[in-house]
Amino acid sequence: MQYEIIGGNLPAVVISLEAGEQVKCESGSMSWMDRGITMETSGGGLGKMFGRMVTGEALMLNTYSASTAGKIAFASSFPGSIKVVEIKPGVSIMAQKGSFLASYGDIDMSVGFQKKVAGGFFGGEGFLMQKFEGNGLVFLEVDGSAVDYELAAGQQMILDTGYLVQMDSSVSLDVEMVKGVKNILFGGEGLFNTVLTGPGHITIQTMPISKTAMVINNYIPKSN
Repeated sequence: MQYEIIGGNLPAVVISLEAGEQVKCESGSMSWMDRGITMETSGGGLGKMFGRMVTGEALMLNTYSASTAGKIAFASSFPGSIKVVEIKPGVSIMAQKGSFLASYGDIDMSVGFQKKVAGGFFGGEGFLMQKFEGNGLVFLEVDGSAVDYELAAGQQMILDTGYLVQMDSSVSLDVEMVKGVKNILFGGEGLFNTVLTGPGHITIQTMPISKTAMVINNYIPKSN
């Protein structure tokens, strides 16, 4: 398997499969493909279907198999970029809801629970995230550009809500309230920030769709 990411800030990943190779995606994600690739839809059981539903994904997964060598493409649903994450045995990642685009190899996707309840309810990243483990590649949608950091043990990064794309499961997520009444009322950053504590790798996005929607809303004419 080989892949190429094309399209600039309107990206798609084009995956070249050899005969017998497979790639998975949520239903409706395929953009174009060669004739020699066939599709099979499955849910993987009620538990996995429910897990995908609560993390913002479609209930069903599509498996595309190549009977002969060919290409298949998956386009991002929002302007931004595509992040490729290598998953190795014994190492899992947690990703924002709705970020899954496609996967290659032996990848298991399940519900990932925040270790601290407050981090889920007030951190803006959601109590439920997507957990990926196994052996292969995961392709994630990123709003805007992806920025990567490697946090040392105990090192912290403070994020405005909505900017986290994915993190190693070894990274902990918590929240802290913005200090100062004036900062809360006039700072424009809301009540809480997300706090990530290493060790582990994290990916941040530069243009969360929630922030973009707020900006666009300011330019929509309001009816009297």
